Amino acid sequence: MIDHTGVAVTDIARSKAFYRAALAPLGYVLLMEFDEAAGFGVPPKPDFWIGAGVFERAKIHIAFHAETRAHVDAFYRAAIAAGGRDNGAPGVRAHYHPNYYGAFVLDPDGYNIEAVCHAPA
Repeated sequence: MIDHTGVAVTDIARSKAFYRAALAPLGYVLLMEFDEAAGFGVPPKPDFWIGAGVFERAKIHIAFHAETRAHVDAFYRAAIAAGGRDNGAPGVRAHYHPNYYGAFVLDPDGYNIEAVCHAPA
């Protein structure tokens, strides 16, 4: 089980605004801030961190759990409105399993961010 994870971002303010908006539909809020880092999570504990750093073109994919398909849809709309780029509109990805419902966006640094619901429709 993963306790927390994080990524380096090129512009902490821009990424903080993006993740604040994109993750809100999933119940995530900004819980902790330091000079060059920010921790998001479902209260009370931050489990996703961003920190100012050198962006490396590594392929990074982070999938956030969504309770419902409506939450996946809301994540996608919020992420796009916050400046994310489409990388796969909400929908069933039956090649993973019949109830895999996900949406993918690229964050301001190009990381592939997903919200996924595994519950039946």
